[in-house]
Amino acid sequence: MQPDPEPSPPRAPSLWDRLRGRTGDEPRRPAPWRVEGMPPEPSSGTPAQRPRRGMFWTFVIGFLVLNWVLMSVFFRPPDRTTVSYTFFSDQLDAGNVQTVTTTADTIQGEFDKAVTYKANGQTTTGVELFTTQRPSFARDDLLATLDSKGVTVNATNPDAPPPLWQQLLVGFGPTLLLVGLLVFFLRRSASGLGGLGGFGKSKAALYQPDAGTRTTFADVAGIDEVQHEVREIVDFLRDPQRYGKLGARIPHGVLLSGPPGTGKTLLARAVAGEAGVPFFSISASEFIEAIVGVGASRVRDLFDQAKKVAPAIIFIDELDAIGRARGGAFSAGGVDEREQTLNQILTEMDGFQGNEGVVVLAATNRPEILDPALLRPGRFDRRVAVSPPDQAGRLQILRVHTRTVPLAADVDLAGVAAATPGMVGADLANLVNEAALSAAAHHREQVTGEDFGLALEKVVLGTVRGIVLSPEEKLSTAYHESGHALLGMLTPGADPVRRVTIIPRGQALGLTVQTPQMDRYGYSTTYLRGRITGALGGRAAEEVVYGEVTTGAESDLEQATAIARQMVGRWGMSATIGPVSVLPPSGQEQPFGGDGVAPATKQLVDEEVRRLIDDCYGTAVATLQSNRDRLDRLAHALLERETLDEDEAYAAAGVARETAPAAVARGETPGGARAPGLPPEGAAVPTG
Repeated sequence: MQPDPEPSPPRAPSLWDRLRGRTGDEPRRPAPWRVEGMPPEPSSGTPAQRPRRGMFWTFVIGFLVLNWVLMSVFFRPPDRTTVSYTFFSDQLDAGNVQTVTTTADTIQGEFDKAVTYKANGQTTTGVELFTTQRPSFARDDLLATLDSKGVTVNATNPDAPPPLWQQLLVGFGPTLLLVGLLVFFLRRSASGLGGLGGFGKSKAALYQPDAGTRTTFADVAGIDEVQHEVREIVDFLRDPQRYGKLGARIPHGVLLSGPPGTGKTLLARAVAGEAGVPFFSISASEFIEAIVGVGASRVRDLFDQAKKVAPAIIFIDELDAIGRARGGAFSAGGVDEREQTLNQILTEMDGFQGNEGVVVLAATNRPEILDPALLRPGRFDRRVAVSPPDQAGRLQILRVHTRTVPLAADVDLAGVAAATPGMVGADLANLVNEAALSAAAHHREQVTGEDFGLALEKVVLGTVRGIVLSPEEKLSTAYHESGHALLGMLTPGADPVRRVTIIPRGQALGLTVQTPQMDRYGYSTTYLRGRITGALGGRAAEEVVYGEVTTGAESDLEQATAIARQMVGRWGMSATIGPVSVLPPSGQEQPFGGDGVAPATKQLVDEEVRRLIDDCYGTAVATLQSNRDRLDRLAHALLERETLDEDEAYAAAGVARETAPAAVARGETPGGARAPGLPPEGAAVPTG
């Protein structure tokens, strides 16, 4: 048997105890720790809430008293001057009394004109309202006198108070209205709907898949591998018990990243349509407001709405608007509205309160700048890259967008897909729409291959400009474009020349289009040098033919410089710089030059870029000089016809399509993705 513990010695009272009249022997109250998950003890409110309630009722009572005092001041009877009955009789005889009202012997009234009254050594000026007392011994016929003087005798008391309902309405109505509005807005704020005007309410648009025509995976094409990644989410939302038996949990979030127009939003809508659950769509920029704290309130409201109809999907477009990494050079610290919104999203996605049944889909074009806390497992468990489609994917996308378009027999969608490398789903949808518009403008019943050709020219080359070139400028432009085209035929590994025109389009006076036979996945040094050489072909042709250059090579020089700088500073294709990356990744340039690269290294990069471009320009000049007859034939054919397609261009230059140096050394390999920062494949080489 354990002995009883000895009582602890009495505790000496502290200064705080002595001030409160305590001796220090009283037992300590247990610390009010709260166990997570247990309901709070019933009480009339927390200590922080009780003073607020007392202040609230004090505020209400104070306003009621103030309102009643103001009502008493406004509704009190007007001030009247007490005059003698003799003075009243004199004014009555003078015809200066307008109205009177009598109550017993008391007479109240109003003078027709303001008068001055003197009594007991005091003078009162401007007297209009008066009161007097009629002596009980008076024997004058006052009523007859009033009637003869035309005085109005009232039957009601002019100083009588207003009805009781008016007194209550004016005395308490404004305060009750003010208190009612205050309670209304406080309840809206407490329920998460925000304050004045509902700023804190989420602006997400609810898409119900059972309303109207829903989007499914049949509407998404060209990104089959991405569909496979998100199908598990659809299966989980359809049959969560099958996954729950194995201890699997649904991913909290899926991040879709990729260039604009690749179908990220369309894929999210297809997930909602396939799963058959509510779909909340919102842009990340809609969370931010001028009022601090509104963004976090909107996030809470959005997740609350989704929980009520769970299982549900929340889609946040352009996540980088609020998901940028915290602690940057432009951060405003703890009061930054964007950071508060981001913190609330982090809490909602993976906080103490689980959001079972709510899946967050997000899309961004710049995943490299997102905050690491967003990308960790438990928040965005999956990161799916949505890349531009390859040739087979473009063909599938074209078939989807032409399901409701009547096509003529001469339309070759496979050929259109091959002629549109680098285009994404949005570009192809626009191409189909332009072809349909062209067919409607020509009053056709079906969309023909000619319509697709015109649409492709308009999308890739630009709209035709209605300007007239002089014969000399037109010939100079023909030689310029012939230089591009001939080098595309003769430079080893260069892409085939598809079209050459000297019809002004967009900002260019002429255009040369080169596209690969198949999609490329990687780029060799030979191919990139060929791109630079071809871009400098227009300037080289001007020097060979005229001995001087024009301003028409502006965009050519920009394109050549961009490729050369990335070869040297990003892809390690310079023996002098070596296999190091000097330039920052695309989209992550430092605003204040804090890239950690020494000035000497930057100067060396500039020197290598200059050397590389000079070598390619020398090659271009030498090639055109040794093939001057082909250059002349191609330029004159272009001057005569203005536009040459692939076969016409090769025939005019006298170059065999199959045995051209470019075709022999091309060595094309299938692929899909484009190296970051490289100008798009198939881009027209503009001059102007």
